[in-house]
Amino acid sequence: MTASPLLETFPILSALPGLVHGFTLRSLEIDVVTEREEALARLRPFFDEQLARAGIAREHLATGEQVHGGVLAGIDGEEPGTCHLAGTDGLFTATPGQFLGVYAADCAAILIADPVRRACAAVHSGAVGSVLGIAPAAIRAMGDNYGSVPADLIVQIAPCIRPPVYEMDFAATIASDCVEAGVPAAQVVDCGTCTTSDPSRYYSYRVEKGKTGRHFAFIGWNSL
Repeated sequence: MTASPLLETFPILSALPGLVHGFTLRSLEIDVVTEREEALARLRPFFDEQLARAGIAREHLATGEQVHGGVLAGIDGEEPGTCHLAGTDGLFTATPGQFLGVYAADCAAILIADPVRRACAAVHSGAVGSVLGIAPAAIRAMGDNYGSVPADLIVQIAPCIRPPVYEMDFAATIASDCVEAGVPAAQVVDCGTCTTSDPSRYYSYRVEKGKTGRHFAFIGWNSL
């Protein structure tokens, strides 16, 4: 992966050979003071640039709609492909070369990797998703579909909004739920960063009254 000052990566995932991941930061050059869909359209070339730096082709990327629900979808086939699935907040795959992405601005993006079976998941979880237990549901889905064992999984929680700015510590809920689902506590890593902490680096839906950009978190195993 080519280093970029506009892309954050996480050490515990970077240590896994063959795994590609990232979390895009704020681009100060792009005006995102607009509604969500227009903001995403303006950001798409920026996202594509960061994906290209990571060696990911857009035609090998699946994304979800993010509706603050608990629906997950498996993305598998003989060859990696592209799709955008309505009504989903989490995606999982064990197809080599298939990459998954979720958008977030204050909600948590959760990246899950299974280095034994080379499966992974990308999950969007805010207050509602955390109450619905979408992160442990993704862990169960990886087990049901690929035989993933929770003890083998690595879970990374990306920057998200936190107390005291937000009344619920859903990052803590996510971490606790993943441990309860069987992932060792040492393998559930919360970066600890609040998206309201640095407006030059992060977008915040709450602080910016809804008219702001989105971070894009992605993950996948190389096909090599």
